Amino acid sequence: MNFRPLHGRVVVRRIEEDMKTAGGIIVPGTAKEKPMQGEAIAAGPGVRDGSGKLVPLDVKKGDRVLFGKWPGTEVKIDGEELAIMKESDIFGVIEGK
Repeated sequence: MNFRPLHGRVVVRRIEEDMKTAGGIIVPGTAKEKPMQGEAIAAGPGVRDGSGKLVPLDVKKGDRVLFGKWPGTEVKIDGEELAIMKESDIFGVIEGK
């Protein structure tokens, strides 16, 4: 990917969740909601604080993250649908997966 996010932005690839319910019912693609988990595939250098000092992001490339239903902006880069969002749109990093 030839894209580098600026400032406090993160590029996220959504991770598809299981398509079956707990009861074993298969959910068709048209009824599914967009996943709220993803993998950070690129992150900007950070944001500047009030004094101009660069504060690095907590999210880094490869982190599995959890975010809201409508975060950031949907884009297509190299034929792949991705989301570009601010780090503040990310709720947290999922550890241990």
